[in-house]
Parts: sequence; C-alpha cells; structure tokens
Amino acid sequence: MDQDTVGQDNVDRNTVDGSAGHARTVLPAVAPFDFGASLRFIRGFPAMVGEQGASDDVLVQAVRANGVVVGARLSASDGGLACELESAGEITDKTVAVVADRVSFQLGLADDLGEFYALAEHDAPFAGIARRLRGYHQVKFPSPLELFCWALLCQRVPLPVARGMKQALVSHFDNKITVAGTAFAAFPDLEQLLSLDQDVLFGLIGNERKAGYLYRGLPRWADLDEAFLRTGDYDEVQAALQALPGVGPWSATFILIRGLGRMERMAPDREGLRAASKVYGHPVDEAEFTRLASHYGPWQGYWGHYLRVGG
Repeated sequence: MDQDTVGQDNVDRNTVDGSAGHARTVLPAVAPFDFGASLRFIRGFPAMVGEQGASDDVLVQAVRANGVVVGARLSASDGGLACELESAGEITDKTVAVVADRVSFQLGLADDLGEFYALAEHDAPFAGIARRLRGYHQVKFPSPLELFCWALLCQRVPLPVARGMKQALVSHFDNKITVAGTAFAAFPDLEQLLSLDQDVLFGLIGNERKAGYLYRGLPRWADLDEAFLRTGDYDEVQAALQALPGVGPWSATFILIRGLGRMERMAPDREGLRAASKVYGHPVDEAEFTRLASHYGPWQGYWGHYLRVGG
C-alpha cells in the first residue's frame, strides 16, 4: 500500500505557495466546522499526549510523507484551515499534496454532518449533545498505519505502557523537526517500519507477542490499498482487517472508526453502553444500543463518538 499516493489530486495547486523548505496551502472544511472543538479533543486525547502541539487556536505536528519529515502548523482560516509547512529539505508539490490529504483526513474536514444533525433533532436525549458539539468533526489518528500499530500495542496493557512502546518505535528513527522552537517527531512510515526485523521490534517494545504481530502484520498491511480501506465495502474491509495478525473484532472496529472514518456502523461496547446509559437516563443494554444507533443510519459512528465525547 503506497500511503503517500492517497488523495494527491485533492489539493488545489493554486493554493500552494512556498520556497524550498516552506510551503503554505489552505485546507477546505465542510461547514459547520469548529477547529476549537478539534483542538480541545486533541488536548484531552490520552493516546497521543505530548505528541502534538495543540494550543487554543493552533495545531502543530510532524508528518512523515513522501519520504520527508514535515512540520505542519494549522490555524483557522476562512472556509477551513491555513496549513503552513516547513522542512529541512525541499517540499515538493507532491509532498504538500500528501500532507494536505493526510491532515484533512485526520481532522475529518470533508465530513458533511448536515444529515447527522438533522437526525439528532429527532432524538431528544441526544439532541443537546449534538447542538453543543456542533461543528466538531471526528479527529482520527494521524494515519491508519499508526492506528494499526497502536491497536496492537495497546491490547491488554496499561495505557502508559502502550505509550512507552509506541514512543520507542518513534524514537528509533530520526523523524524529528523543530517548529517555533519546539521539537516534534513523526510516526515512522511503512518503509521504515518494514525495515525492522522481529528481534529489533522485540528489543524496542519489550513484548514478544506484540513484536510478532507487528513483524507479521506490517507486510500484510502493505498489501492493502488505503483507498479500498477508506471507501470499499464495509464487510470486505472489516474482513481484511481481521485477517491481520493480532486484529480481532474490537481492534478492527477501532481501526475502522478512528483510523478510517468508517461511520456506517457502531457496535456496542462497554464504554459506549456506559455513555448511552448516562445520556438516555437509564441502563442501556446491547439490544437497545443497536436500536438507538440504527436511527442514525450511515452516521452511527458519529452518534457513538459524540456520546463518548459529549456524554
């Protein structure tokens, strides 16, 4: 899977302006879009604490794209986000396009939530949450690859342990860039991760089972096409994910929603049942959860995400 080719044609070249190590582009967002809500979510997202700079009005992060480490600084702009890029080397139009697609997808800028909000108005217990979070587009992991790795690392271990494993992978590669005096590190790309043998992976993360899952799973991930994962038949994509070493139903659903933005379905889990019970004012079992979710059709995932964020 050549992740650096996904969405390259989605950037208007007329918006790109820059020199060898700098570039600027505008990333359009479907209204309503509240960048402040995205930043609040990122600041409170425990899986990525300290990996991005998220102030009240600016997001800064490192991205490895097209073989280059780029620092991206994002701020609100008319109709979307202003995206300023810098790198130690040349930033080509292709690199700008790859970073723009990656960041736009991560922040859900193309999500048109009009139908979701209309459905929420007919769900009285939930409507207040939808109004309060109006304009919040789901923030995904920076890439599906990163979430695939995280889904393996975080299984059955405390969150700080999983974060330490992930940081070991990140620190092994020189993917650092300094933006406005602060150093950021990009998650390794697929080529870099594929260069690690099982012994090196084990030495980095200290868990033989997880190292084996990564070593066997990364080449199989490379055979998957990200465009298919984003837009292909849901059942086929789910089956492809569950065929990967270490990926069961929970991990596949996690990757589908938080890595690929697949919001067509929302399976009940413990966190979802707890959030739904709080919002709807009585204990919600799996059958009722499924019935409530069905009201939202292809927006079930957004309903479930809003329950967790706003409930």
